[in-house]
Amino acid sequence: MEEKILNDQDVSIEEIKILKEQANRLRKKVLEMAVNAGAGHVAPSFSCMEILVSLYYGGILRVDGKDHNWPDRDRFILSKGHAAPALYAILADLGFFPKSDLDSFAKNGSHLGCHPENSTPGIEAFTGSLGHGLSIGAGLALGAKLDKKDHSTVILMGDGECHEGSVWEAAMFAAQYKLNNLIAIVDHNGLSATGILDQYLSVSPLQKKWEAFGWDSISVQGHSFNELLHVLRENSSRERSRPLAIIALTTKGKGVSFMDNSPIWHYRVPLGEQLDIARRELNLESEEL
Repeated sequence: MEEKILNDQDVSIEEIKILKEQANRLRKKVLEMAVNAGAGHVAPSFSCMEILVSLYYGGILRVDGKDHNWPDRDRFILSKGHAAPALYAILADLGFFPKSDLDSFAKNGSHLGCHPENSTPGIEAFTGSLGHGLSIGAGLALGAKLDKKDHSTVILMGDGECHEGSVWEAAMFAAQYKLNNLIAIVDHNGLSATGILDQYLSVSPLQKKWEAFGWDSISVQGHSFNELLHVLRENSSRERSRPLAIIALTTKGKGVSFMDNSPIWHYRVPLGEQLDIARRELNLESEEL
C-alpha cells in the first residue's frame, strides 16, 4: 500500500519503495546471520530496521565506508547494542568491512560480536550495557560544539533502556548545554527483554517526559519511511535550539508474524518450521513491495 506523502520534495514514492526493498533485504540477511551463528537478537534488530535504513540510506548520516575515521563524519551510537546484527549488515553493505565478515557473526575470533565494539569499522562506541549511549553521545555533541565542528550525533536507544537513571542524567545535561546537534531516537516497541513495559514499569507518557527534560520531542511511526525521513530531514538544519528526541513507534519482530510483539523472541533464533515460515514471510513481503 502506498504511503501518503507529507512533502513530496522530501520523500518520493519511488524512494520509499527502494528503501522498503532495502529494509526487507537486510531483514533477510540478519535472519540468516543469526541462523548461521545460532545466536543473535533477531526481533530487536527487526524492530529498528526502518530507522537504521532511514539514517544510512536516506541521506541523513554523513559517513564514508572507505574512511570510517573521517573527522567530519556524523557520529551514530547504537545504544541498544543488542540490535547489532542490523547495523553490521548495513555497515558491510556500505563498505566499512567485507560482506564476507558477516558469516563470522557471533563466532569465536570474529570482530562482530552480539554487541558492537568500537574496534569494528563504523562503530563509535562499545554498547549493549544499556543506559550509556546517550551519555557518550552528549559528550560527543558538546565536544563538537566546543571544537566548532559541524557534525551531528545520533543515538538509537530502546524504550526499556529509558528505565535507566543515566538516560535522564544525560538528558538534563544535553538540555543544559543546548545540544541542538544531538538527536535521540527511541525505538518504542513497548517490550523489554522479558516482558511488556506497561505491565511492570511503564515509561509513558514518553514524549512528554523528554519535553519536561528540556528537549524538543516528536512521535512518528517507526516503520514509515515517509514519517521518519520527513522528521529527520526537517530537523537536519538545526534551526531548533534544543536537542531532539524522536519517539519511533515500532513493532518488535516486525516482518515475521510469530515474532510480532512477542517477548519470548527477544533472544531466540527460529529453527525448523518456524524458520521456514520466517523466510517465506520475508520473501512474500519482498514480492508485495
